[in-house]
Amino acid sequence: QVQLVESGGGVVQAGGSLRLSCAASGLTFSSCSLGYFRQAPGKEREFVATIRWSGGNTYYADSVKGRFTISRDNAKNTVDLQMNRLAPEDTAVYYCAALFGGTAAYLHDYEYPYWGQGTQVTVSS
Repeated sequence: QVQLVESGGGVVQAGGSLRLSCAASGLTFSSCSLGYFRQAPGKEREFVATIRWSGGNTYYADSVKGRFTISRDNAKNTVDLQMNRLAPEDTAVYYCAALFGGTAAYLHDYEYPYWGQGTQVTVSS
């Protein structure tokens, strides 16, 4: 059974930093491409960042480029999202997601079959 469990959310002031972590089990982690998405109240879920299984290529939404960094540790089966210079518009529930293999940049939520339960990030102004 595949499980993805996020942690690290919380409340932070604008300009601050948070680090999200997602622990995976029940899958061959090193063969998975991984992504983070977020959903703000009243809005659709949107892509944040992804890291490919092969080569570790990363891709970011324009809104977070230069502020967020996605990374993976295949030995620990974790994927992290370092978020710096947070702004109120980053407030959302953040989800990690996984898919097996892949040779492209997977930017859409429908491409990921496995999801975590989400963790709340609130940025106060």
